[in-house]
Amino acid sequence: MRFPILIKLVAGIVFAAGSALTNAQDYPNKPLRWVVPYPPGGGSDVIARTIGGQLSKQVGQPVIIENKPGAGTIIGAESVARSAPDGYTFMSGDNGTFVFNGALYKKLPYDPQRDFVPVTLIARFPLLLVANPGAGFTNAKDWLQKMKSAPGKYNYASVGAGSPHHLAMEMIKQKTGTFMVHIPYRGAGPAVQDVLAGQVPMMILDLATAMPHIKTGKLTALAVLSGKRLSLQPDVPTLKEVGLGDDEIYAWQGVVLPEGASREVVTRLNGELTKAIAAPEVAKKLTDFGVEPLSGSPEQMADYIRTETARWHALIKQRKLGLD
Repeated sequence: MRFPILIKLVAGIVFAAGSALTNAQDYPNKPLRWVVPYPPGGGSDVIARTIGGQLSKQVGQPVIIENKPGAGTIIGAESVARSAPDGYTFMSGDNGTFVFNGALYKKLPYDPQRDFVPVTLIARFPLLLVANPGAGFTNAKDWLQKMKSAPGKYNYASVGAGSPHHLAMEMIKQKTGTFMVHIPYRGAGPAVQDVLAGQVPMMILDLATAMPHIKTGKLTALAVLSGKRLSLQPDVPTLKEVGLGDDEIYAWQGVVLPEGASREVVTRLNGELTKAIAAPEVAKKLTDFGVEPLSGSPEQMADYIRTETARWHALIKQRKLGLD
């Protein structure tokens, strides 16, 4: 009696394997859910909706953007980590999701590396050191001199504790031996408003958010944190040019699937996202918005996360920046 049972078991395994292959070949054959762990209207949301619209055209299926903000992207990340790894739910996360949170929190409801399968990097936000024009900084060298001459006198705003903007300033502080008081906000909106109003003199801000205020003269750009000057702000020097260190610091975005997603699905989604990002209208919209489009293989994204993890975990530990 055991032999027929064994035949059924083997047949079931073969059927399941064949079914999985068929599903991968047909993928996607129903709507896709793209989780964004930030509120609607922000930079991450704009990127997902811009790329998602093109992705939908390519695959012939709706791409539903689902915003799940909160707790430094933890709420959205946890929901995706617990989703079925069938390729129909994926997420775009950032430095915080995949790098910073692992060092900032003693306990996370998800593992940044074990619970996700990297698909591709999709974009990065150039960052700038900006100040209220009334704060009295004529340029970045003048800013550095004043920071060094008056430790603790100046405050700086951030879009949130543990954000790329916050940790970028912490990196500058470490490199230059300066001390400024961190004033964290819940999002870019209130932080920028207080800098515009002169309540806080300065902050690190991404190009997409800063550009409109720089154009109207309400913010002064002192330095860019990229490796070279930005085409949209060609007169603003880099950190290295003004003696603030030679680090390149970005807020970046990448797409992941839940752990367990098949290689075939990962490859298909990677190819479709790469194609969508390269579409001329998508690339132009992202560039005009102040974002640098990216792409690459799953392996390249995994390697980048490992490199960033080593770099930033060391800084967080040295500066004792844990959030628990």
